[in-house]
Amino acid sequence: MVLHITPYSSACLHFLDGLSWSLVFPCYWFLDRLLASCVATSLEKRQRSQDPCSFLTLCVLIAAPLYLLLLLASLPFALLGFIIWAPLQAIRQPYLYTYCRPDKHQAEQGQAGAGIGEWRPQGRSFCFCSANVCLLPDSLARFNNLSDTHRRAREVGKRIRNGASRPQIKIYIDSPTNTSISAASFSSLATGFRRTSSLDQRPDQTHTTNGPADTETEPATECPIHPSGATDCPVHPSVNDQECPLHQGGAKSSSDCPIHTSGEAPDCPVHSTVAQNCPLHTSGVQISISAPEPDPQEEEAETGNHRPGEHGGADTGSMTASRESLARYHGSDGGIGISSNNTLSHVPRTSIFKRPGRKRRHGDETFDHEISAFFPANLDFLALQEVFDHGSTTRLRRQLHRYFPYVLSDVGRYGWKGCCSRFKFLNSGLMLASRYPILDARYECYPNGRGEDALAAKGALFAKVHVGTSHQEQRVVGYVTCTHLHAIEGDASVRCEQLDRLLQWGAEFRQSSSIPLEGEKVLEDLVAFDVILGDLNFDNCSSEDKLEQQHALFTQYKDPCRLGPGEDKPWALGTLLDPSGLYDEDVSSPESLQKLMENEEGRKEYLVFPPSKSQCPASSQKGRKIPLKGNGRRIDYILYSDEGLQQDWKLEIEEFSFVTQLAGLTDHLSVAMRLAVSTGEEEP
Repeated sequence: MVLHITPYSSACLHFLDGLSWSLVFPCYWFLDRLLASCVATSLEKRQRSQDPCSFLTLCVLIAAPLYLLLLLASLPFALLGFIIWAPLQAIRQPYLYTYCRPDKHQAEQGQAGAGIGEWRPQGRSFCFCSANVCLLPDSLARFNNLSDTHRRAREVGKRIRNGASRPQIKIYIDSPTNTSISAASFSSLATGFRRTSSLDQRPDQTHTTNGPADTETEPATECPIHPSGATDCPVHPSVNDQECPLHQGGAKSSSDCPIHTSGEAPDCPVHSTVAQNCPLHTSGVQISISAPEPDPQEEEAETGNHRPGEHGGADTGSMTASRESLARYHGSDGGIGISSNNTLSHVPRTSIFKRPGRKRRHGDETFDHEISAFFPANLDFLALQEVFDHGSTTRLRRQLHRYFPYVLSDVGRYGWKGCCSRFKFLNSGLMLASRYPILDARYECYPNGRGEDALAAKGALFAKVHVGTSHQEQRVVGYVTCTHLHAIEGDASVRCEQLDRLLQWGAEFRQSSSIPLEGEKVLEDLVAFDVILGDLNFDNCSSEDKLEQQHALFTQYKDPCRLGPGEDKPWALGTLLDPSGLYDEDVSSPESLQKLMENEEGRKEYLVFPPSKSQCPASSQKGRKIPLKGNGRRIDYILYSDEGLQQDWKLEIEEFSFVTQLAGLTDHLSVAMRLAVSTGEEEP
């Protein structure tokens, strides 16, 4: 169980690899640029049509011949480098493990394993996310109507870490007529908080990236509890009424009022000593914020996203969201942050007047589901697919390390190796990021790829993570699998064979990773969860995918969005976007794409639908006239298994999300799931 922290076992091999790639890279880059100049995205075509003599058109006409000449000139050096590089790939490690070290203060305090701690009797909840980010070499990404891969890689990393590091805000409603939990996510309750770079994509707005919230205030038009137009709402005064209905005359201070800043209005009833009289908490409404719990011995640090090595590097506090009531608001024109007691601080006075939450519970569903413009707060595990480009891998990993301490990247093989008999020009494209320590990892390559898919080392990445320690000093572990299956339509037998191997490899990995080293005496590990994430390249509605839909995978693992073979739950959403519409204004930002996906007509316009004639027409082009059924092709999955858990331990889904925060950066929607692990024990 040794994790590979370098691509090669010796410095000499590493030097030879660098030398060979330096000879190959110029030829590779010129070829990539030459092909990219010949394949235009829909946005570039639109710009050229508007101005045929534009600078962009002239650059293409001049650059293409130049790239061709330079490509021919670099071929001899590339050939020499390839002769050195290709044999080295046979002994290259199958993945690269990187760890964001804690700072000196944390190391002295013995906090390198912060957040692992003792396994609590009531269990914990863990948040998983899967995303296909389409970080191919730029020339290949253009076939999916995407370009500028390196820029997209940086932006993908920024949006993920900014979304995951935000506070988790929930509204709990306790009333005689409604016993359900209404969870207002940060994406809907506090859209005005300028905390993620995704808001930078909104046109005609001031651009901020992970900075303080805008100090410019707006009229309070929406209530944080009720939708606009609600009657009897204490936040909505009557027309031309200048008196605040929440603040009657009096002598008390209102420095912590969520509506007014310090000193503006006396005697705020929100801070009344009699809780039942609070106008914002009628019928037992409570607002709470959950954020990563800091280590008890750690000094209070600035909130936001930390760079590695600054303020303790990535957040390695407790991975479980706390549920502390929202006790105070600090009105200020400064930024926005979380104080040491996990309460919202420095909130602009009008920023909480936003739409109510979009989380819903359908019929007898036992968990919430939503379409969110943000990645879930307190994200624990992130599985990415199609991170093929080497430069993009480095840029993305650097961004993710500001939130995730542990990352497995550069996964797969190049050249010829073992069962992967055909030459591999691209690696697997898999990446796994974790807030918990990774104990063991293994990569396996699918040997049956066909066509263009055989040029990439697609496979499965298995990881064992350490999430806690029991009272009996037993390790509590979890298993996370990231995979990407064969993509070519009609090859159902290929995908089924890959699913067979996935189950077989997973069982072998769990067995081998649980065997202690020779001479080592350790207690048996307690397994908390076993989760599979990835792009499986088939959906649960297409008639052409019936073979995959009935695979044994779905008897061992549960799909939260699935009712049975060929039938998804009504709220399940397709995750494959129509590439031709990626640059339309309606889907240019996470918020606009979120609104569009909540509308049936928007889904029909911008999602790819199953090709089955009995359910949906094969055409996925925009402007289609034929009525469509369903909610699009859902090919990105999060599956979980409750087999192999400890006796009396149970898994329950808390929420499931379709995430639009990567709008404009990829042709997939991301999926996220929060899974609660309960032990059946009572809190002492």
